[in-house]
This record gives sequence, C-alpha cells and structure tokens, in this order.
Amino acid sequence: MSEVHEILGGKVRVYRRENSGYWQCSSMLDGKRWRFSTKSDSLAHAKELAEDWYFRLRSGQNPRQFERDGDAVLRPGTKTFKDAADRFLKEFPIITAGERNAVYVKSKEINIRVHLMPFFGKKALTEITPGSIADYRMQRMQERGRGGKPPSRSILHKEIVTLRQVLKTAHRQGWLPNLPDMTAPYKSSGKVTHRAWFSPAEYKMLYEATRRRAEEPLKKRYKWTCEQLHDYVLFMANTGLRPDEANRLEYRDVTVAKDKGTGQTILEIEVRGKRGVGWCKSMPQAVQPFRRLVARNNPKPTDLLFPSSPAGLLTKVLEELGLKKDRDGNARTAYSLRHTYICFRLSEGADVWMIAKNCRTSVEMIEKFYAVHIENALDASAINVRKNKISAKEEGKNIVS
Repeated sequence: MSEVHEILGGKVRVYRRENSGYWQCSSMLDGKRWRFSTKSDSLAHAKELAEDWYFRLRSGQNPRQFERDGDAVLRPGTKTFKDAADRFLKEFPIITAGERNAVYVKSKEINIRVHLMPFFGKKALTEITPGSIADYRMQRMQERGRGGKPPSRSILHKEIVTLRQVLKTAHRQGWLPNLPDMTAPYKSSGKVTHRAWFSPAEYKMLYEATRRRAEEPLKKRYKWTCEQLHDYVLFMANTGLRPDEANRLEYRDVTVAKDKGTGQTILEIEVRGKRGVGWCKSMPQAVQPFRRLVARNNPKPTDLLFPSSPAGLLTKVLEELGLKKDRDGNARTAYSLRHTYICFRLSEGADVWMIAKNCRTSVEMIEKFYAVHIENALDASAINVRKNKISAKEEGKNIVS
C-alpha cells in the first residue's frame, strides 16, 4: 500500500495500492477482514463511501447493496452529473428566455446529450475533478469526426463552457461544494492572430468572379444560386453581419432609408443574433444587392433573405481563385466577409467604438483582433518623435544666463 488513511477512530482504513488509481477500504468485524473498492479516485469521496459501507456492514446489511450505475458505486442520494444536467436543461431556457436565441439554447442540449453525458453522466458530482476533465479533453481530441479530423479548439471550448454551466447549477443547488479547475493544462498565452479577411484587391477579385458566375452560370439551373451568391458577398461585406445573423434575416427586418447624418441611402437592419436583437446601419453599397434580392424573389415580409446557405458555392469560388487561405494559412469562410467589413472601416478611419456598436461586439475585440493589423492604426507622427538637439555652445550660453 502506498498511502493509508484511518477513519472512524481507526475502525476503517482507506488505502490505495501503487498499481491502482482507485481507493480501497477495509475493516475487521466479527473476527473477519472485510474489503471494498470505492471505485473513486477522490480521497474525500472515498472516505464518504467507506463510512457508508462500514455502517451498512455493522447493521447486518449486504455491504455491496449500493446504488450502482455502470462502474460507479454511489451512496444513496448521491447527486450525479446527470442530475445536474437535467436541472440545468430545465432552468436554462426559462431563465434566459428572450436573452438567448433558440439556436444557442439548443446547442447546450446537444453538447450535453451527445458529448458530456456519455462521459460524465454516471459520475458523482464530487468525482468530476480537474483530472477527469483533462481525460475528457484527451478523449475528444482523439476522436475523429467528419473528414477524419478531431474537434476544433472552438468546439471543444464550447463543450467545456457547457460543462462549467452545468457544474455551476449543481453548486447553486448545494450539490457541489466547489467548482473544479477547468483550464486547459499546458496552455500557454496564445499569440494574437488576425482574423482571415480580404484585402481590397482580393475582395475585388472575389466579387468580380461571383458577378461572372451570376451572368454566365455553368448551367442555367444554377443561375438563381449564383445570383444569390453574388448579392450575398456584396451584402455581407457592406453590413458586417455574422453568417448566422444573415441566415436568420427576414425581409421585414431590412429597411431602405436615407441617413440623416450623411444624406446617403443605406439599409437599416434589425439583427437577431447570439446577443439578442441589435441594429446595424449598412454601407450604401449594400442597397443595390438588397434591391436585386427583392426584385428576384418577390418575397413576403417573413421570407428569409438567404433561404439556403451559399457557403458551399463560396468555398468553391475561393478555391478556384486561390483565395481559400490567406498568407498565414488561415481559412477564409463567409465569416471573413464580416472581418473584411471591419478592416475596411478601420482603414478608412472610422471610430472604433461606433464600429463595435454597429457590429454588436466590443471595442476590446476590435482592438485585439482587427485594429492591431491595420496600418492606419499606427500614427507615424506620434511614433517618429525626435528630441531637438542643442549644440554645446548654446548649452553653455544657457548655463551662463
């Protein structure tokens, strides 16, 4: 035995063998040695299980009549991850009603049902330790999804966020005394990388290519799809909407208006995204694509602007143009059109606070991921400052005077 602890005045010994990660317990009763495996790697939890086992043994009950759930051995009434997850899924949609969109709420349910529940569902809440969370990360990184690739960093991060929310629910209910450390081990401070966007020359290449496809599609039946793609590219690059926001956009959410401040004709857009309802004022170049969408589709007010996602065709066009990745190897997607909008506005000298407000994000995000990569964000007149040199002769005069 590598480690031994005595509880209940020495009546029960809790120990762990060198070749095992689980704690065992033993006791002498009626001249016979009794042993039991707690199936727990947590010492505090193992001591609780050992106490309950001993009292069952003393009362004449079968000491193995514990609540069993798979390989876990639980005390009666012990709360599991499944209990906390059920509570979370019950209260989260009610508490966040009107503050989170239905897609975001649904994603929490999917993360729990598909990924977290198979791994943590049968564990007692006190058994969810930093070590078990690290095991979950390793298991997920070894899995292969579509295309034979492991989950991306952002997907795994979303799953850990959901796990934290479930454990916070358990903590509020008094089922979990403390939250475990859920930070990724061995993670260093990541360098700030820019978001993939299109330079002015690359953006021109893109919209000219989509225009040619719209005018001369490979097949006549693709004409509507190609025209939609062309207007999608122009609309997104001149509004800064997120792809999911554009996918939920209805015609009644968009109004062609004359801006009082500039006198320009623009689009005023009521946006429904991950942060609820917000507003966006477009560039004038977004008006004509919107009018073409209206003329082409003759829509009802509740119809979607983009009923089918053009992401697949956009990827194909980018690959044909050699624009799928930027010089740093970052993949360009429909999201890159939002990044392009932000970078264009910054390079033109727009106020960063107003850009953040119009894009429904924070100034911190703008400065961290966009402004630091724009040449105009650096003021040479403030950087290239030189102190005036004073000759030795003039310095002497100043001393004498």
